[in-house]
Amino acid sequence: MHGTIFTLLKRYVQTQYDHSTWIQLLENSGLAATDFDHKHVYPDEHMYRLVGEAAQMTGIPAHELHEKLGEYLVPDLMYMYKKLLQPEWTTLDMLEHTENTMHRQVRSEHTENAPPVLNVTRIGPDELYIDYVSKRRMGALAVGIVRGVAAYYDEAEVIQIEPTTSENGEEVRIRVRRMR
Repeated sequence: MHGTIFTLLKRYVQTQYDHSTWIQLLENSGLAATDFDHKHVYPDEHMYRLVGEAAQMTGIPAHELHEKLGEYLVPDLMYMYKKLLQPEWTTLDMLEHTENTMHRQVRSEHTENAPPVLNVTRIGPDELYIDYVSKRRMGALAVGIVRGVAAYYDEAEVIQIEPTTSENGEEVRIRVRRMR
């Protein structure tokens, strides 16, 4: 997993809790000597250990933590990829184009990085399905990112997000609808 995600996880923990919580989380995860850098890719196991330990420490289920982190990531991700965004896009447009814009760029710039494959099917102007495919089994993170994208476009109140399969599978289907 790309170091940027770990860097943002660190910032999330520090803003939601404090720096000492981050240090304790690293120690409890056996990663106390790890200093994550946005220029490198780290084993997925590091994320599993950190989120699993955070779930133990907070009593919040891991899938909920993944969703919260996903929401938190969006402003930074949108800033990083703003040159790829079209000003007329809405939440659904952004989701529809993520695979062929942002994910394509990530794969070309960082060949060792493997963002999930997002197969998006637009059902109509106000609905689409996202088929998330990844051995990482972090569909809950994707659900959180979708929620964050809706908030970014000021559509959180009108966008309904419904995982239609288990969020911890290798293949997760997410239905996204704009309610009128």
